[in-house]
Amino acid sequence: MRDVTLLLVRWVVFGSYDVRRHPRVGVLVEGLRGAGDDVTELNEPLNLDTAARIALLRQPWRLPLLVGRLTRCWALLVVRALRHRRATGAGEGAGDAVLVGYLGHFDVHLARLLFRGTPIVLDHLVSAAGTARDRGLGDAGSARERLMRAIDAAALRRADVVLVDTAEHLETLPPPDRDRGVVVPVGAGAEWFAAGARTARHRWTGEPAGGGRRRLRVVFVGLFTPLHGTRTLGAALAALAADDSIEATVVGTGQEHPACRRAAAGNPRVTWYDWIPAGELPALVAGHHVSLGIFGETAKAGRVVPTKVYQGAAAGCAIVTSDTAAQRRALGDAAVFVPAGDPFALATALRELAADPDRLARLRRAARRRAVEHFWPAAVVTPVRHRLGATVHPDAATPAPLAAPSGATMAAGGDLTTDPVWWVG
Repeated sequence: MRDVTLLLVRWVVFGSYDVRRHPRVGVLVEGLRGAGDDVTELNEPLNLDTAARIALLRQPWRLPLLVGRLTRCWALLVVRALRHRRATGAGEGAGDAVLVGYLGHFDVHLARLLFRGTPIVLDHLVSAAGTARDRGLGDAGSARERLMRAIDAAALRRADVVLVDTAEHLETLPPPDRDRGVVVPVGAGAEWFAAGARTARHRWTGEPAGGGRRRLRVVFVGLFTPLHGTRTLGAALAALAADDSIEATVVGTGQEHPACRRAAAGNPRVTWYDWIPAGELPALVAGHHVSLGIFGETAKAGRVVPTKVYQGAAAGCAIVTSDTAAQRRALGDAAVFVPAGDPFALATALRELAADPDRLARLRRAARRRAVEHFWPAAVVTPVRHRLGATVHPDAATPAPLAAPSGATMAAGGDLTTDPVWWVG
């Protein structure tokens, strides 16, 4: 049910973001539309994956690649913005607010030029300086680190509202920018809830469909950065090599992928995929009993709740992840927490779940319930809609009506609040 105290907002979601690679922006768009807001997307993806962005930091001579692609994107975005302006008669405005999508450190400058007088909301999910430090690409005080800090500072100055994903990330914002910060969890898209609804129609235990030997199915999806702690994952899988009660699926590639795969090479029950199409990933994850989070020991790992945790919970998996304040706050008692960087604790946690199907079922239900209550797109955008309500002129909006769940929700398996298939099998 929508919050009748909030006003409807007309949004332009703007930038070179890529929803296929970074679903965060897609969740925000879903949530805003689900809350009843009018949303127009002006988007030209930059088409630089994480590996290419890291290569730019390591090898500055590749910078012309970024400049060339960004120039092309910006030219197309300017054309789109001008067409939008003519179509809506908005002049230099853009409705009530502009949301600059994730990795919009440069896009926010263009948005400020194109949409003068309109509040700019920057989704500052990661800082350039923090990413460089996490990847070991810039020591504190180095020229590269100072450059990344300057990029962050310039982007933050252009924004009227700054979105971060956790209270820990909010504390990392410079004091002058912190008051403009709003914590908006990453959440999960409707497709993950749909996959979880299909799973919830069956038993929540570790028994495979059709009978046969019970085996705990565990999935990890990630980019293999230090934050993910995949060296710990590899060592844990190695420790489970002789345990026939657990099988694992590992999806992704990246910086630490070779080391992880070497460490786990002795385990014959690990299936490796370099890539799974985004449209197939929710069903794949939902077909497992346990979804793994992150296990890294970096400072950034202590501040985040990774996308995969939200998605795995929505898909109806039990969550096993590192014991951090941010993740405990997000998940409460709906997860198993292990010390970061401890492969033996991770292996032990998985063995215990494999041996206790009743506990596994309780954890899957708890994670699913937590997701339905807190990670649904329209729920995660509530804080930013409240903040915008203080800046958007009331004449520009109308009261939000009461409404049933969206069509996507119904198609996914039923009313989130009344259909029992969303809760138990």
